[in-house]
Amino acid sequence: MEAKKKQGRYERVIKQLSELLAIDNGELARMATINAVLHNKFEYFFWTGFYLLRNNELIVGPYQGPVACQKLTKNNGVCWATINQGKSIIVPDVEKFPDHIACDSRSKSEITIPLTNSLNEIIGVFDVDSSDLDSFDEIDRENLEKIVGWLFRLRNNPGTE
Repeated sequence: MEAKKKQGRYERVIKQLSELLAIDNGELARMATINAVLHNKFEYFFWTGFYLLRNNELIVGPYQGPVACQKLTKNNGVCWATINQGKSIIVPDVEKFPDHIACDSRSKSEITIPLTNSLNEIIGVFDVDSSDLDSFDEIDRENLEKIVGWLFRLRNNPGTE
């Protein structure tokens, strides 16, 4: 997708999400809403979801798309790399990523965003896969970090953050 078109779509999605997330229905409802909107607004989003740290394990949370890996092997794959490095990761070709965890062989590229709580502690990962190579760029990273950042921030007006 052309950069200008992609940024415009994110701006419309952010406006829609700011309205939907204005009411605090809890983190799981917010995650589910974010997944549903993003998964259906971006045709290259093949799998869209959250993995949550529970007892030092990454366990699948709310998601959209094909059946997910229920638990990710510790310190393997893109999601754990995001946890361990504490930053978003864009992978143009998952086959070239060391220890990639293939939950679905149709996944070709991926972006992961760390999920932090109000104390800025990493508590999980937002993960998006595409069935096409090289689907994600800095436009995706910047906008997804903003959207995911709303989960534990002030909830009265997420569109202004």
